[in-house]
Amino acid sequence: MSAAVLILGLCPLMAASITYTVTGTLGPVLSGSDPLGANGESGTLIATVSTTLTPTSKTKTSATYTLPAGAITVNIGGTVYGTTGTSTLKYTLPSTGSDTMVFTTNVSLLGFTGTVVGTASLAKGSFTSAVLKHPQKFTPSPQTLTPAKKASGAGSKVEYTVAILGSTTLGISGSASN
Repeated sequence: MSAAVLILGLCPLMAASITYTVTGTLGPVLSGSDPLGANGESGTLIATVSTTLTPTSKTKTSATYTLPAGAITVNIGGTVYGTTGTSTLKYTLPSTGSDTMVFTTNVSLLGFTGTVVGTASLAKGSFTSAVLKHPQKFTPSPQTLTPAKKASGAGSKVEYTVAILGSTTLGISGSASN
């Protein structure tokens, strides 16, 4: 009779993951008509990201990662909007200004397929340059979010687009954590 030996090790498929949570109060409306009535409501975006992902696109100061279906959850005013298909997460580390995370996902909004883009503007130096090779946590955590003052400007914001109703951009004040 021979004995079987079981060797346990770290399996690359059991990689660590990071859960980012961006939560706060949506508003003011920076552009659009806000058909969801999200202005003044609570908003939460939760993303679970594997630390073994590699960028699907990259520049000197940014990296974009493709996230699997279901990696992002969106809650606006207490309503959870189901995500459909893959999502993306883009980290940007500009030479001046804030480090940012931009989450983009497709959702079912008002019976139509729509897109939600959440931008979390973090303190400069929140990430090391290693985030351009693999996702990582930011420090310190949590951080207070300052809402954008313009739809195309700096700051934290949420944009949602519904095909026949157009796009709405709102600031978000609250916090981001991992």
